[in-house]
Amino acid sequence: MGEVIEPRRSLEGLELYHLRQRWAQPDIADIPRATWEALARTGALERISPGDEIAITAGSRGIASMPTVLKTVVAAVRAAGGRPFIFPAMGSHGGGTAEGQRALLASLGIDEASMGAPIRATMEVILIGETPEGLPVYLDAYAARAQGIILVNRIKKHTNFDGPYESGLAKMAVIGMGKHRQAVAIHQYGNEGLRTLIPSAAGVVFAKAPILAGLGIIENAWGGVAELVGLRADEILAKEPALLQKAKAWSAKIPFHTLDICIVERMGKEISGTGMDCYVIGRRRIIGEPEWPEAPVIRSLVLLDLTEASHGNGLGVGLADFVSERLVRKIDWRVTRANILTSGNLERGKLPLVYATDREALEAAAFRERHTPVPQLRLACIRDTLHLRDLLVSAPLAQEAREREDLEVLEGPFPPPFDAEGNWHSRFQ
Repeated sequence: MGEVIEPRRSLEGLELYHLRQRWAQPDIADIPRATWEALARTGALERISPGDEIAITAGSRGIASMPTVLKTVVAAVRAAGGRPFIFPAMGSHGGGTAEGQRALLASLGIDEASMGAPIRATMEVILIGETPEGLPVYLDAYAARAQGIILVNRIKKHTNFDGPYESGLAKMAVIGMGKHRQAVAIHQYGNEGLRTLIPSAAGVVFAKAPILAGLGIIENAWGGVAELVGLRADEILAKEPALLQKAKAWSAKIPFHTLDICIVERMGKEISGTGMDCYVIGRRRIIGEPEWPEAPVIRSLVLLDLTEASHGNGLGVGLADFVSERLVRKIDWRVTRANILTSGNLERGKLPLVYATDREALEAAAFRERHTPVPQLRLACIRDTLHLRDLLVSAPLAQEAREREDLEVLEGPFPPPFDAEGNWHSRFQ
């Protein structure tokens, strides 16, 4: 067999520009005060008796405000005479083990030293009821034995499905607090099960578990807190859908509808449950589920790295078309398989085309888009799908940006930031 010629294309003529999105959205500066006020609105603190053990949820997402919010909730509970503790509420994440979930929280800055409260992690659950559809409903064993529970979570779009309840307090109450066992029980019904069974099971939790309050964090486009809402247990199902619509309106987006190539510098579990936010990149990759018509159309997606905070969980790698070997080397397939099989969406865990260097991966994407001259490629680079205020873009997109009021070109042109070994060096802070 003769020598195989790799189909790649020179990047000569590709120039990049630093672009910034101009966002005008609410931004809460004093998060501790907003947390106290949200809790006070629910009356939760008045329902705590001296010595009561109060369980506080902590999820697996990298939410910038979460350590501050949780630390404030701990202080508020203690000031009311309660004995607070934090427990991981993250379904099957962290490899589906108590030790893995504790480590995941620590990687997010949530541990006993920083929070000033114990972290109690277990995969043991208690059966607390059954939905009208016959689904058993479980609750974390530590939380079930507490005198009160305070739910804390970000309200945002889910990466798998559309519905009135996506990622938020209802999902935290069910899949988060029900641990691996509840996640497996619901995910077996696919996305339609998530759509219908999460609110049904949440109704059981709110009726039977000692939920004192739910704190819903709605982020602005740059990851700050636009709104922090306190809800009683009997208000969550009624009010969460409207809060979800706010979250969708304020969410960060790629400001171009069509791209020939998108470079994503890193994916990670702290960034999105699927490593990359499916709505941001316009790729759900679920058989039978349509993509979103309003989301961007990306022909070739190049993914370069996996964050350390993911602990090897590569769920979402299958959303890309081209990846680097350094990303693949970081994947822990034991952890990844546990998460993928629980969700049932196997396409998201399949490897794309793998290249030795970042440059080779981008050159392969350029070859795929060979119908367009390199200087005319519509190319954008983002740090990740959570941080979208700053982008690197090619000349055609920079020209388009100069004609829009919501975009600002900060600098450029400059060449793609590769080193001598072909590794991409981020220009983002």
